[in-house]
Amino acid sequence: MRIFICALGLYLILEGLPYFAFPGRIKSVLAQIGEMPEGTLRLFGFFAMIAGLAMVYFGTR
Repeated sequence: MRIFICALGLYLILEGLPYFAFPGRIKSVLAQIGEMPEGTLRLFGFFAMIAGLAMVYFGTR
């Protein structure tokens, strides 16, 4: 549980950093994401999950 809390904290730090550092740019990027087709977003999400799974796998070996 301790590792999970640390991982969650790290995730929140990394997720919040772009909003803190580049709020104007984030607004424009989110507007562009809103205009993307759902299929593209699903594909991007799928590859992000695979990359995360690979990182966890190789990080725990």
